[in-house]
Amino acid sequence: MSVVTATKRSAGRTTPEKVPRPSRDHGAWFLVLPALLPILVLSVGPLLYGIALAFTDAQSGRTQATRWIGGLNFQDLAHDTLFWESFRIGLLWAVGVTVPQFLLSLGLALLLDQKLRLRWLARALAIVPWAMPEVVVGIMWRLVYNPDAGILNETLRDLGLGEGRAWLSGLATALPAVIVVGVWAGLPQTTVALLAGVQNTPRELHEAAALDGAGAWQRFRTVTWPALRPVALAITALNFIWNFNSFALVYVLTNGGPGGRTRLPMLFAYEEAFRYGQFGYAAAMGCVMVAVVSVLLALYLVGRLKGDQDR
Repeated sequence: MSVVTATKRSAGRTTPEKVPRPSRDHGAWFLVLPALLPILVLSVGPLLYGIALAFTDAQSGRTQATRWIGGLNFQDLAHDTLFWESFRIGLLWAVGVTVPQFLLSLGLALLLDQKLRLRWLARALAIVPWAMPEVVVGIMWRLVYNPDAGILNETLRDLGLGEGRAWLSGLATALPAVIVVGVWAGLPQTTVALLAGVQNTPRELHEAAALDGAGAWQRFRTVTWPALRPVALAITALNFIWNFNSFALVYVLTNGGPGGRTRLPMLFAYEEAFRYGQFGYAAAMGCVMVAVVSVLLALYLVGRLKGDQDR
């Protein structure tokens, strides 16, 4: 069609007005800068500095300049049996805390969702450990586990169940004792998250299932759990990452002892950096731990995406 023909055919027609396109506000990024600046300064910056430090021979008290040594720290780390033993202990700790923590929190969330007397008081008491710093929790539980005057051993003696044990200094009991403390300390946030998910489940579905003759377990399996599953997966993944990176609680309770039985990877890196002054080697350990956490997080995100696509 020629331009003249198109002009003739369009004669007498009302030409629609062009809608102006919204102009891009090139200054809008200034509004995001106050939120990004703390993340860049407090998170991204130290992370990049730590990664760079892992490729150096940085040590404390050195008079010589720090040198770039490439991947030598990672080569030494690959043959460091003590680090990989602490890595194994860290995985045992993370799994041993996360799984019971989730199961107990799920039961507590379902209980607190019921119409009970003084439910508000029970909910308030359930989050008390959340308000306590980890150092305070560690000191309190050290008093509980005290072999001479601790409340745990005193109770066992009163019940005639023996003279008690040195829970935090025994090779066989140190890690289980610390795991119990980790489960107790992490119950509140997991319970709150799961309770929010339970309360978001439509009540009409429960009532309909009850009218159809479904029991409590069937209602949980067919109504509550499908609605709660995204929250459960998210809080479980976050708890595993938090527990794997634990430091303060175990440091106060056992300082990694006895005999390294509770030396988590973060404790191992701390000792290498601030007790032995091997900053470059400790930074390499931190890079390995960041890589492991990143892989776990990626697997979680891939699982979530596949789950969303299946639904």
